[in-house]
Amino acid sequence: MSARTLNLTDDVYEYLLAHSLREPATLQELRELTRTLPGAGMQISPEQGQFMALLVRLMGARQCLEVGTFTGYSSTAVALALPDDGHVTCLDVSEEYTRHAREAWRAAGVEDKITLRLAPARETLEDMLAEGWAGEFDFAFIDADKQNYPHYYETVLELLRPGGLIAVDNTLWGGDVADPGNHEADTDAIRAFNDRVHGDDRVDLSLLPVGDGLTLARKR
Repeated sequence: MSARTLNLTDDVYEYLLAHSLREPATLQELRELTRTLPGAGMQISPEQGQFMALLVRLMGARQCLEVGTFTGYSSTAVALALPDDGHVTCLDVSEEYTRHAREAWRAAGVEDKITLRLAPARETLEDMLAEGWAGEFDFAFIDADKQNYPHYYETVLELLRPGGLIAVDNTLWGGDVADPGNHEADTDAIRAFNDRVHGDDRVDLSLLPVGDGLTLARKR
C-alpha cells in the first residue's frame, strides 16, 4: 500500500516501459526521429501515448480532436486505437513539423483517418463551431501554446459531447507550477489554467503524474 504516487527513478521507469509498453515500430521510429529535431522536448512520452490510446478504446471513441500535433506521435497512437470509421482532426500551424506527422500517418496506415488543418488553432476552433461541430467529439487532446490553454479548453468543451473527455498535456510543467517563486509566462498560464479547471463544475477531473502532467476532464 502507498499513500502517494511512487517516485519514478530511472530504473523504475525502465521497468515500467519493459513491462507495459507495446509500441508499434512506426511510433518507435517516429520517436527516435523526433529526438533529433529542434523542439524535441515537445514530444510526449510513449507510455502517455499508449495510455491515451487505451482511453480512446475504453470510450469507444470515433471522433477525436487534437490541438497541437507536432510530429504526430499522439495522433498516430490515437488513430491506431480507433475503429475503421474513426477519425482524428488535427490542428497545428507548422508545415515543417507536421510533414513528419504526415509521413508517420502514412507509414502506420492511418492517413485516411486523419484530417490536418493548418492555421492558428484559436481560429480553427471557432471555425469548427461555426461549421456545426459542437457536441460532436468524443475525445480531445490539448498540447499547444500554454497561454492559449484557457481558450482552447473552453472551445473544445463546446465541441465535446456530454461524457466526452479532454486530455491536457504539461499541466505539472516540470514541477514549476508548484514553485511560488517561478512567474515565467507559461508557468503562470498553466498555474491559472489548473486553478480554473479545478473549480469547473462542468467537468469531472483528475490531474495525473503521467509524462509532464496530464489533466483529464470529463464533460458532465
